[in-house]
Amino acid sequence: MKSTWPYRKIVQPIVDLLRQGITPEKIALSIALGAVLGIFPVLGSTTLLCAAAAVVLRLNLPAIQLVNYFIYPVQLILFLPFLQAGSRVAGRAPIALSLTDVFGMLKSAPWSLIKMLWIASLGAMAIWLVVSPLLAAAIYFALTPVLRRLGRRIASARA
Repeated sequence: MKSTWPYRKIVQPIVDLLRQGITPEKIALSIALGAVLGIFPVLGSTTLLCAAAAVVLRLNLPAIQLVNYFIYPVQLILFLPFLQAGSRVAGRAPIALSLTDVFGMLKSAPWSLIKMLWIASLGAMAIWLVVSPLLAAAIYFALTPVLRRLGRRIASARA
């Protein structure tokens, strides 16, 4: 069990943070914000957002960035649905682009892409602003008791 990839890459870093004395609440907040900021519907912005949140809230920077990097595939999956919904919120026609089209335009004509998507992006950010606090709270309140139990187990194993 302890040599599996999920254990080494997900569980062990959390255990290491608890052993360093970081509180379960701070770890849960780092994970929740890393996940929520990691799906922000503007590609290329999440690392800076997570770093800023870690500095302002005095969270563990490696923990929040680790979650941000793990959640990146989810950001890509949600990117177009966020843009589609953002387009509707802004009262515009749905965007007829695939993720491949977006990346192609990003490389060949970034300014055209920005002009095409900026209104939809504003709508996507508005939707994210509504959804993200609820998602962050759900993740935080789900993880905090689990991490407290794990912290107690680690503390009792040391004694």
